[in-house]
Amino acid sequence: MKKLKELLQKIDGKGYKAYKDIRGSYRFPKFTLSIDYVQGDPFASPSRLRVVIPRLQTIVDEEWFHTAVRRIRTEDEIARKVDDAIHGHSGRSKGTGKSGLIHIDVPGQKVIERSAVTISEETITVCLSLGLPAQGRRVLGKQAEQMLLHQLPEILDKSLFSLKAQTVTKALHLADQQQAIREYLVENGYVAFVANDAILPRESGISDRPLTSKVIPFQSPASMEIALPIPHRDEPLEGMAIKEGITLIVGGGYHGKSTLLHAMEHGVYNHIAGDGREFVVANERAMKIRSEDGRKVTGVDISPFIQNLPYGKDTRSFTSENASGSTSQAANIIEAIEAGAETLLIDEDTSATNFMIRDYRMQQLVAKEKEPITPFIDRVRQLYTEHNTSTVLVMGGSGDYFEVADNVILMENYLPYNVTEEAKRISEQPARTRKREGGERFGELRRRIPERRSLNSQKGKRSKVSAKGKHHILYGQTDISLLQVEQLVDASQTRLATDVLYYLESKNKLGEQTIPELLDIIERKMNEEGIGSFSVFPNQHPGDVARIRRTEMAAVLNRLRTLKIR
Repeated sequence: MKKLKELLQKIDGKGYKAYKDIRGSYRFPKFTLSIDYVQGDPFASPSRLRVVIPRLQTIVDEEWFHTAVRRIRTEDEIARKVDDAIHGHSGRSKGTGKSGLIHIDVPGQKVIERSAVTISEETITVCLSLGLPAQGRRVLGKQAEQMLLHQLPEILDKSLFSLKAQTVTKALHLADQQQAIREYLVENGYVAFVANDAILPRESGISDRPLTSKVIPFQSPASMEIALPIPHRDEPLEGMAIKEGITLIVGGGYHGKSTLLHAMEHGVYNHIAGDGREFVVANERAMKIRSEDGRKVTGVDISPFIQNLPYGKDTRSFTSENASGSTSQAANIIEAIEAGAETLLIDEDTSATNFMIRDYRMQQLVAKEKEPITPFIDRVRQLYTEHNTSTVLVMGGSGDYFEVADNVILMENYLPYNVTEEAKRISEQPARTRKREGGERFGELRRRIPERRSLNSQKGKRSKVSAKGKHHILYGQTDISLLQVEQLVDASQTRLATDVLYYLESKNKLGEQTIPELLDIIERKMNEEGIGSFSVFPNQHPGDVARIRRTEMAAVLNRLRTLKIR
């Protein structure tokens, strides 16, 4: 600590690059400070530092991290407290560019494993970003001394060293309950659970916070309601459970169909208390599917949905630089199954109409041998029986789906009603019904192996890789667009995806394994070595990264415009 003070006094007033001298580790009374990366300019990305605290100097108990779910929740709680302390601190040092900035990768409404805080048996590590103070391009040593030697210890005193056991225990009890629901779903053949009194609508289209005015709490139909025993609660938790198979959500416009599906879509993540969706839980491998005009598709077997193209183009290994709506939706489904998705979530509003249905009259006008597309309605049952992949589908425009559905939920004024029997009765009435298309089986999927030349980070003489917010990755000379990957919910997940791509390239991991095998390798490395293990700088601040699910990681790989498949 004294050494750091001497260095800051020595470089005071020098050119900004003199800050490079402070890289290294310094012992403070309660922690060790490691300055891993020093920005080269006051306008550049902030400097990265780690604070390593002996766990026994805090109240963090072994019970708080003896399972992965509890550890992630405790880390999440500490990150939130550190952020509160940063924002509660009196003012930011003045200066040029990012001078005086102190930042932690703070979580939002969802609880996702992050590099911001890491707990082990011996230590707690907090990763921060800090804008070293400057006037113009001159070092402000005294202000830096104030930040590092006074503000930083005060922030830790008001957060990590002031944790309340009661507050953390409350958060851990919620995490235990959410995990119990997830396990119950798997053991009892359900794909989603929505608790009674859940608040599903969000504040706005750009906010993930709950709507607080004129909101109708969720209430399950009696016929779909279950009472679910969960820990830390005297009474069972009641709500609507959706069984495996094919479930339709129907109803008029603006009655809550898409709102319900959106809540399930985000139910793959745990939520904090007060979010309204704390007890909205979906299968952890549920994936939202949509059409995606213009996306690159590489070597995907879309033949279950599209075949017999003009001029004999092969659809068993289909490639397109600019896929249509129906083609992209077919590819998205096949890629999701390949990545291990167990439930598909589909909204007709974001689907290609000709992919979802071909009605009786259209079948009369356009003969099947002239129509390459087998609509989803004729494959949805086969997906479940052959690949054990369930579907939850919002559908307001076609009653033909009644025939293939196991359950039909009618949304009316934001409340659900079980209308399965009525829908089945309607589907059995004599009418001009459409013919089933596409044969009796869905068929097996082909194995796809990404070739080594798929990843090239070179831009000029150097490797250039960076995440640009939540929806874009610049990889070498390629822009990967993730705008339509709807369950990618945090820019920190995109940063981790960028690190994973560079790891796959630099370690020559491509060329032998199929995509599912690569995803297994990535998941195993995350679980065994941590999400920061993909960083090119081992044992340093790994950057602000958060865990990405295998389904979204597969989506990133599949949207590489340089992807080559064998």
